[in-house]
Amino acid sequence: MAAELTSTKLNAENHLLLDQPLLRLPHELARKNFKSVQRVVEREKEHILPALKEAHSASLSNDQAADQTLVALDAMISRMQGLKRKMEGLHQEEKKIHGQSRKRIQHLESLHQIHSLADVKYDQWARVRLDRLVADHMLRSGYTESARHLAQDKDIEDLVDLNVFIQCQRIAESLRRGETKDALQWCNENKAALKKSQHNLEFELRLQQYIEMVRTGDKGKLVEAMAHAKKFLAPYIETQSTDIHRAAGLLAFPWDTKAEPYKSMYAPDRWAYLSDLFVRTHHELLSLPSRPLLHIALSAGLSALKTPSCHSAYTSSSSNSLSTTTSVCPICSTELHELARNMPYAHHTKSYVESDPIVLPNGRIYGQQRLLEMSEKVGCVETGKVKDPTTGEVFEESEMKKVYIM
Repeated sequence: MAAELTSTKLNAENHLLLDQPLLRLPHELARKNFKSVQRVVEREKEHILPALKEAHSASLSNDQAADQTLVALDAMISRMQGLKRKMEGLHQEEKKIHGQSRKRIQHLESLHQIHSLADVKYDQWARVRLDRLVADHMLRSGYTESARHLAQDKDIEDLVDLNVFIQCQRIAESLRRGETKDALQWCNENKAALKKSQHNLEFELRLQQYIEMVRTGDKGKLVEAMAHAKKFLAPYIETQSTDIHRAAGLLAFPWDTKAEPYKSMYAPDRWAYLSDLFVRTHHELLSLPSRPLLHIALSAGLSALKTPSCHSAYTSSSSNSLSTTTSVCPICSTELHELARNMPYAHHTKSYVESDPIVLPNGRIYGQQRLLEMSEKVGCVETGKVKDPTTGEVFEESEMKKVYIM
């Protein structure tokens, strides 16, 4: 009875290991929004305070400048009204992020109110998580409308990062079409955070702009390309010296050159590379896992069930005509068999074996008494012989060898 209770007890902390990104993303979005507020306030402060001081001084020193002072004050008021509108928009965004965080915390907190895996409430919670993982996988695969409909139908819109992935997909697609404008704008908005990134996205985008200028072969464009390199590529000389030197050498080679590395720099595949690089950088900045959570959960589940016999040549299954048993193992199923092939085997701390194990000549181990009873029930082997229930091979009883567990 105690063992049964232990096996059905729910460990909430272990379950929530997979759900860390659920709270990380709102935190990163809130931090980003706060940084935006800081930038807006600092920018307006740098403009308003000197202008106010100048208007004050002018009004004291010259009575005839009253009209100019009023004009300056009207301009400052208009600017502050614009600041107010921006701050209201950022405030609404902050409220939206906080509301989303509240819903996610409540969803995760509800798991701590469930104490047993057999509780019907756990099935309901697990179903919501599965819907989240499926929606996340759809968004990463580009099926944004399908993900949106699923989230709306299941009422999990606050638990799914629709807008974040839609923006990510939009910019990634623009790069695949050969456009850098949206990606560079995103880099400008996240300039401070990108300084800590391990990816050099902005440099690669500027390099691609340079390549497209050189590709034309037009003299005017070549001069423009050199000015572009001096302005945008030269600042990276300490960290990207090899790529910058190659970019300089590109001026001497036409777009159809066969010489490397210039052929690869001109290749259209670079746009796909830039798109993938943007997605990796985007996910890194927002603390999103590089792989879909559905893949991670599925990999963990497959590995937990997989044993060496699952991918044996003699696996018990309905497709093995020699087998006298049928496997109900998910890993051995047609749908998951190949998917689990590269997964590690499960780690079992306890082993349960028969009290009288023997090994057959083919290396397979069974309990002796149960093997003899099964061979007798089959009734298709001669007296003194036994049949391997998995492979269908027949051996002499004398060929069985006693096994001692160490």
